[in-house]
Amino acid sequence: MSDKYYTMTIAGLQRDLPLCPLNDDLMIGAFVIFGDMELTTACAKELLKRIPEHDVMITAESKGIPLICEMARLSGNERYVLARKAPKLYMRDVLTVEVNSITTDHKQTLCLDGHDAEYLKGKRVVIVDDVISTGESLHALEALVNRVGGNIVGRMAILAEGDATKREDLVYLEKLPLFNGEGQPID
Repeated sequence: MSDKYYTMTIAGLQRDLPLCPLNDDLMIGAFVIFGDMELTTACAKELLKRIPEHDVMITAESKGIPLICEMARLSGNERYVLARKAPKLYMRDVLTVEVNSITTDHKQTLCLDGHDAEYLKGKRVVIVDDVISTGESLHALEALVNRVGGNIVGRMAILAEGDATKREDLVYLEKLPLFNGEGQPID
C-alpha cells in the first residue's frame, strides 16, 4: 500500500481513501465502510431515496454487509439476503457461483443457502454493494438470483469505478476514479 490518498465527498461526507496499487501502472482508491457508521448511515439514506420498488435486497460478503443491514433497518425491512464466500455449517442445499474480484488476487466463490434461495424465488430483488468496478461480483449475484427465480429490479452501489460508471442499469452515489502508478486520477 502506498502513502497516497484520494479525498472525495460521499453522501455529503468527506473521506480520504488510501490508494492501493494493483500493479506498477494502476491503483485503486480503497473504500471501506467497516466501522464508519456515520458514512454507512448517510450512504444508506441516499441509496434508499433512489431504490426501486422491491421485496428484498441481496449483497455479497463482506463489505456490502453494513450497508445492506443499515438500508434494511432504515426502510423497515425485516430481512435481507447474504451470499457468503464459503458454505457454512448452517447452510443447506447450497448454490454456488465463482467470481473474480478486482480486490482479491484469487478466484472466489459466492454461496447461497437453500432457504434464502427459496425466499428469493419470485421476489423483486435489488442487488446492493459498496463499490462496483469490473462488475464480476455483481454478475455472480445476478447469476444466483436468476438461478433461483428471483426478479432483479435494481442494482445499487455507493461507488462505481472504471467501466461500471458507464452502466445504465446501475444506481450509484459517486464515481471513484482509477489512478495511474503515480496516484493521479485517470478516466
